[in-house]
Amino acid sequence: MRRNSEKRVMNTDLRSQGVPPRRTTLACNGESWYRLLQPYLEPADEVRNEVEREFSMDETEGILFSLAMAVEQRDRETAGHCERLALMAVAMGIAMGLTRANLRALYRGGYLHDVGKVGIPDSILFKPGPLTAEEWVTMRSHTTRGEEICRHMKSLAPVVPIIRHHHERWDGTGYPDGLWGEQIPLLARVLQVVDIYDALTSARPYKRAFTSEEALTIIQQEVDRGWRDPQIVKLFFALHKDVLTKIAQYATVAAADHHLESMRESLVNLQRYLSAESSSLCPS
Repeated sequence: MRRNSEKRVMNTDLRSQGVPPRRTTLACNGESWYRLLQPYLEPADEVRNEVEREFSMDETEGILFSLAMAVEQRDRETAGHCERLALMAVAMGIAMGLTRANLRALYRGGYLHDVGKVGIPDSILFKPGPLTAEEWVTMRSHTTRGEEICRHMKSLAPVVPIIRHHHERWDGTGYPDGLWGEQIPLLARVLQVVDIYDALTSARPYKRAFTSEEALTIIQQEVDRGWRDPQIVKLFFALHKDVLTKIAQYATVAAADHHLESMRESLVNLQRYLSAESSSLCPS
């Protein structure tokens, strides 16, 4: 058993994990946050082509993404879940100063993280009551099933750790490998937080949709229990109201003009956040 003292001394500074200083990279140098999400500012009929160019994929990858979307469509309550995760995770990554390659992995991970659920029976996936111990074993296998589906593609190598490890916990009590702290891949930790929030605020066969306030309270409680990376959650909270909720609206509301307005507003607010946070780091 791991000693609690080992967990307490773990360094939780993101910069110690090879992540650039969050705002300096984006606010001071070269390519800006605006360019990274520029496709979503274009007219509605051009958005899809821009996204496909930015996150280009071959035919086999396209089939996998279609498979992931088919998994999502098995339950009408989860409609839009993958797109919301992809966009919120990318916004988080931009605020952290992650590279384009990592942003691309987060985007793809948003769609592919639960692709392994294609092999989970509906009787388990949509069960309205608690799962039995045996059923939980089957449900938890979606992480390794998803890894097996995607691991043969070299282009998805950065995404596979997200698929396998997005249910690990900071204190080592998650699955499938019981990784803890910084052993858990950074991108998996990022996607995990937005996944939890979206799951909490969406209706499921076994629960009602929680309000944003309730979801944030639950996430904080999980941090207090030692389940979640406190630095990632701190950033999520900072971006939640003015950026991430607008992105969620973009991915959910049916009217195209509402979609674009929500995305524009989220990007303006992200710019304000990055500018404010970088003002003390960038030379005048």
